[in-house]
Amino acid sequence: MDTKGYGNIPQSLYDAITFLVQALTKRSVPTFLELLFGAMLTQNGFVTEAWLAIRPKRHWTSYFKWLQKGRWSWVALGLQTARLALQRTEGSRCYVAIDDTVVFRCSRKAPESRIHHQHGCKVNRPVYVRGQNWVTMALVLPQGWRSLALPILSRLSRSTGNSGKLVAAKTLLRVTRPLFHGRLVTLLVDSWYMRKSLLLPAQTLGYQVIGQVRKDTALYRPPPCHNGKRGRPRKYGDKLTAERVAELPMISQNLFLYGQWQTVHYRSCVARARFLDGQQVRAVWSQIENKDGTLRQPRLILSTDLSLSAARILLAYNRRWSIEDLFNQLKNRWGWKQTWQQTRQVLHRWTQILSTSYALPQLLAQQNSEQVEDLASLCPWRDKQPITAGRVRQGLQRIFGHVDIRSHWNPKSGKFSPQNRGKKPDRPPDPHKTA
Repeated sequence: MDTKGYGNIPQSLYDAITFLVQALTKRSVPTFLELLFGAMLTQNGFVTEAWLAIRPKRHWTSYFKWLQKGRWSWVALGLQTARLALQRTEGSRCYVAIDDTVVFRCSRKAPESRIHHQHGCKVNRPVYVRGQNWVTMALVLPQGWRSLALPILSRLSRSTGNSGKLVAAKTLLRVTRPLFHGRLVTLLVDSWYMRKSLLLPAQTLGYQVIGQVRKDTALYRPPPCHNGKRGRPRKYGDKLTAERVAELPMISQNLFLYGQWQTVHYRSCVARARFLDGQQVRAVWSQIENKDGTLRQPRLILSTDLSLSAARILLAYNRRWSIEDLFNQLKNRWGWKQTWQQTRQVLHRWTQILSTSYALPQLLAQQNSEQVEDLASLCPWRDKQPITAGRVRQGLQRIFGHVDIRSHWNPKSGKFSPQNRGKKPDRPPDPHKTA
């Protein structure tokens, strides 16, 4: 096999794949590696497209049977991917985001396919669409002034029964909690997930929550000290009406929100939330100033972590937007829209492989090493621009396209390495042993 160009592959890629395969049995590793690289090299989510992107060593039915009947856990693969990403993070605080998205489907035979309300209000889209609803938990990593979301686990919401999106979100929080042992974890959610049935179990597991709520959410001041009279002490103080909120001091500050520097006007105080049974939260009322000087609609953000300031709460909630970009990339660049499978279990397995194939180029693009720059140096006019996962994928396509991936796996050492590394040089023929 032609090994030209293998010097441009970062060693961290081989180390990352060697770390990932520890979550699978050795018998499943060769097939997994072929499908993983096939998913990284193609933009379509079909298994056959991943099979055609490499040089397969087995018949195509073997890969479908492995997805259906192979003895491996897609949950273990997702947790191993999260451990790999956590090795690249610094500090004791980390952020995770939970959100859901709808993958359109035309067939009623697709697993968990049903009618969903299209609340995105996009142009030329019907109000109600048929599709599959996925609840995704992503790890949010800092990337300079921006943030990067890496998918950990995605769970398909059931179309029947009482297990909806909130049940799926609680399941993801419970399964992934051992990953963050010894870390301060902050959960970022939008207004739909700011419910008592999710926030209280999340806090029991050790998560702190930051999320946006409705402007008319019932908030109260802390109650005054008990005066010693008979009767039960008060649970709530005065209600924070619009007039009382306007009396709070306003602070104007330039913050980097939603991809640009913006002037934000906000008020903050500690209040008791009625929908959380009187739990104390820090409430932040904020308005972003437009370029013409007008103010946008006010937003109310709550944080269960009282130690954070109002500015840090706004910056932390800004990280949640990265999961929206994650859904866009997975659907349109990593083939989530074409992940058609006949059963729920097989669909979970293939979707997790696609998520892992998305996370690896993203982690490589974050390194900013010389090897990664050589791998992504395909266009001279983009040398001075930031390295993206798309450029890393193009470099991998140039080297690993239609290559025997299975031969890079060494089952004895349990390592994934280039085919020409670790081999002994050929000995010259012995002149005394001639025919």
